[in-house]
Amino acid sequence: MPMLKSGWLLYAFLSAFFAALTTILVKLGVQGVSSNLATAVRTVVILILAWVWVFTTGEVKGLSAIPQRTMLFLLLSGVATGLSWLFYFRALQEGQTALVAAIDKSSLLLVVVLAALFLHEPLTWRSTVGALLMVGGILVISL
Repeated sequence: MPMLKSGWLLYAFLSAFFAALTTILVKLGVQGVSSNLATAVRTVVILILAWVWVFTTGEVKGLSAIPQRTMLFLLLSGVATGLSWLFYFRALQEGQTALVAAIDKSSLLLVVVLAALFLHEPLTWRSTVGALLMVGGILVISL
């Protein structure tokens, strides 16, 4: 399989692992606390972690070289992430963990479609069937 030779694959699996761990920790962390306050606390930790990482690696030097268009997309991405987290924390506070996480992952179908529309990434039969199977799995878990 060609994709196993790609370096991004390890990062993708690490991301999935930490996303799963995040869900469990959030579910435990929103007990008896405002979900918005919990999101704010988590965001401060992420902010500190990210900036420590950027300063430690010396990547902070590139901050002034970020083009305005790129910065705009990064800022909009931050808004989207913040809203996603606020709604995710609230859903986890009130709903079943596996169900909330499954519905959250239904974003994959949207990613496949939006990547094809806006990024001109190929919409192959494999990506389409895979996304639809995931949605089917989400429906099975949800119903």
